Amino acid sequence: MLFTEPASLFVFLPLVLAMSRFASRAVGNYLLLALSLLFYAVGEPQHVPLLVLSSLLNYLFGILLEDRQRPGLRKLACGLGVGCNLALLGFWKYSGFLADNLNLLLGLAGDLQLQRPEIELPLGISFFTFQGLSYLLDVYSGQVKAERNPAFLGLYISLFPQLIAGPIVRFSDVAADLRQREATLDDWSEGIRQFILGCARKLLIANPVAETADAIFSLSDSQLSMPLAWVGLLAYAFQIYFDFSGYSAMASGLGRMLGFRFPQNFNDPYTATSVRDFWRRWHISLSTWFRDYLYVPLGGNRVSPKRTTINLMVVFLLCGLWHGASWNFVVWGGIHGTFLTLERHPRLQWLPRTPGVNRIYTLIVVLTGWVFFRCETLSQSMAFLHALVAGDSAGLPISLFVSRTGMLAFVVAAVWSTPAFTLIGRRLNHLSENRPGRQLLFDSSMLTVLCGILLLSVSQAAANTFNPFIYFRF
Repeated sequence: MLFTEPASLFVFLPLVLAMSRFASRAVGNYLLLALSLLFYAVGEPQHVPLLVLSSLLNYLFGILLEDRQRPGLRKLACGLGVGCNLALLGFWKYSGFLADNLNLLLGLAGDLQLQRPEIELPLGISFFTFQGLSYLLDVYSGQVKAERNPAFLGLYISLFPQLIAGPIVRFSDVAADLRQREATLDDWSEGIRQFILGCARKLLIANPVAETADAIFSLSDSQLSMPLAWVGLLAYAFQIYFDFSGYSAMASGLGRMLGFRFPQNFNDPYTATSVRDFWRRWHISLSTWFRDYLYVPLGGNRVSPKRTTINLMVVFLLCGLWHGASWNFVVWGGIHGTFLTLERHPRLQWLPRTPGVNRIYTLIVVLTGWVFFRCETLSQSMAFLHALVAGDSAGLPISLFVSRTGMLAFVVAAVWSTPAFTLIGRRLNHLSENRPGRQLLFDSSMLTVLCGILLLSVSQAAANTFNPFIYFRF
């Protein structure tokens, strides 16, 4: 179930917020756990046992890690716990991919072929598996204490706002809130603001530009002209950003109203001045996860330049695979890993430091990567890249693919991809400080704008059946 579906907006979310607001502390977490499992069960009833199994395994291994004092036994327990998490993720997400590639190799040697397992990908498995892994590794390193209440750990892993699409929350971020949380009026105010703006990002921007992106990426190679390819790529770049950042904002807003503080997941990534800077701004919870639990343990940049290069490539190739069982995602990860490595080269360090050039260079790298991220096959990706740089200048008119609503969404997306709206809001708020009349006018204006955005978003949710969500694929 999506936050932006009518059943969620008008029934489930109001019910959850009302019940959580008035539930006692003694039953609050148990009630929220039950509602989170219900939220997951509405869309994925067959995979609820997997979610429960993941929670129980991490609970048991966490207890083992804390109760065993001998280093050898602790290391064994940690290895088994990590292995179980990866085994669950590998079986449900990568079995088909592995079978396909083994069949390619077997086909070269003879006629023997393996039957491809048809396994449905559980929603959010990449996210809740990484949360379980971070919990175990933090318990092993002594950064957090093992949670003794299985329901509390189950709530941490299955908490519905960030269950399906993140952000990836560390146990240390919410451990205190699980014990004692309180949502103040300020928390509700900020949570509502985040949720409304997240809805707008998703429903008023991501969905309209998604129609353009889907239509253009479905064209055959012969129909794809250079102008159409660029419009389609820009549409997808806006779609994936506003789709995912919108959902993250809604998750953070709901979490805030429930008494949880989730980490920021996006920070104007399309204004980045380097690929390295891009990953400080894009899907921050995932990039920090890979940094802390893989890159740093491998040695990070504290080793030789050659080893640092290997570390970066390993991290980003695995980051690509995390997003999906496809060679396209591996190539996407390889592109980012390669340019992160190149930016460290002494002769190329001028590139991220040159104003103007650095932003253009970063956007080109990011957009090139999105081609592989969006296309289904490597051959389609190469054909699309060819259309971008050497396609025909004439072809089907762009007006067939961009509606008036889509054009408006493009314009708003281009502005909202920068800090412009944030800076304007801060400036207006600064001008009204210590001036009660102006402050009242500013607050009233912001409330009116938010109410208008909410009404537009709700009307779109109620009237439009086109409501894709990219990260459901992962």
